Amino acid sequence: MMDKTLTIASASSAIEADVRGNGAHIRGLMTKAAGHGVRLIQFPEGALSGYVGAQIHGWKDLDWPALQSELDAIAAHAGHLGIWVVVGSNHPQELPLWPHNALYVISDQGAVVGRYDKRLISHSEETSWYSPGSHPLVFEVDGFRFGCALCIEIRFPELFMAYGRQGVDGVLFSAYEDPIFAVMARAHAANNIWMSVSTPAVCRRKLPCRLIGPDGYVFGQEAPGRDLVYGVLDRSKYEIPLTKARP
Repeated sequence: MMDKTLTIASASSAIEADVRGNGAHIRGLMTKAAGHGVRLIQFPEGALSGYVGAQIHGWKDLDWPALQSELDAIAAHAGHLGIWVVVGSNHPQELPLWPHNALYVISDQGAVVGRYDKRLISHSEETSWYSPGSHPLVFEVDGFRFGCALCIEIRFPELFMAYGRQGVDGVLFSAYEDPIFAVMARAHAANNIWMSVSTPAVCRRKLPCRLIGPDGYVFGQEAPGRDLVYGVLDRSKYEIPLTKARP
């Protein structure tokens, strides 16, 4: 039988150049979310590694061994708490390839079970920073199926249409900033999927975290002083978009 509800959280984490500080902060928010009965918590783009152009000004700035160590610690903590975690970070590749801008998916058993690499990247990213990914990622938590997207990918409806054909219930969208992303996220959600938007604390005024129902309306949004937005995905509240509007 399909589960009708799922409690999730969108995190507005503080991001620093210190990878170990980011890891400790992420684990603290995970603990807080688990105390509220959350089954899945999502973090912003670059939450663990830092964001290119803000905390990272060159790949030599990034402590890759520390990054892996903190990712392992986050996975172990997820297993301890029994929750799913989606966390933004950079992922290294062998030279001469640039790294990926990625979202790691960690199960409630404490294992990294998937990684989504940003597929659509800007000209400046492709020539100076990143290699694009090539595959979508869909995973399931308690009967709810999720896709992943990063940053400027919100501008490309074909990605979200493809996720719809894969039968996702929602898309986890992690970004750094750009207020127009909030409008675009609502437009995609209005095509009968949940959208969770996670952005860092530094972007709180421009693009706050939010949870959007499959009718396009926001049902949870970040407020001053809050670093987590909680919400329940409840199928029983969305009969029209989920059972009548969907193809």
